[in-house]
Amino acid sequence: MTVQDPNVVATSGAESAAVDSPAAGQLGLSVRTPADGVAVVSVSGEVDMLTAPQLRAEALRHLDGRTLVLDLSGVTFLGSAGLAVLVEASQQAKARDAEFRVVAVDRAVTRPLVATGLGDVFSVSASVEEALAGGSR
Repeated sequence: MTVQDPNVVATSGAESAAVDSPAAGQLGLSVRTPADGVAVVSVSGEVDMLTAPQLRAEALRHLDGRTLVLDLSGVTFLGSAGLAVLVEASQQAKARDAEFRVVAVDRAVTRPLVATGLGDVFSVSASVEEALAGGSR
């Protein structure tokens, strides 16, 4: 059995990473504020036990008195640690009187949400625009 260092990304062949994808163990995060009191945190890569703390810190940072839209459309894997971050962010939003919305498009995110029943707990939208308008599926 071969074990690959998770910090090494192949640069050629079938195992090569896409140019825009974060390296293993890293999470792509970008934040924009389309309106006063509204933050959109766009996430890309894998949300697992290694990267969930980054997502948690970023999400909680943008919850004070605002609407937080967590755009997971670039997420390729959502593990249980990532689901725990979503639950905590939702609970913190309620405690801080803030809105928490999730954008989920790909099966990598929608399947765990549906399987755990969390898709019914969060406001889940198909696009950032829909989430900003307050809609959900």
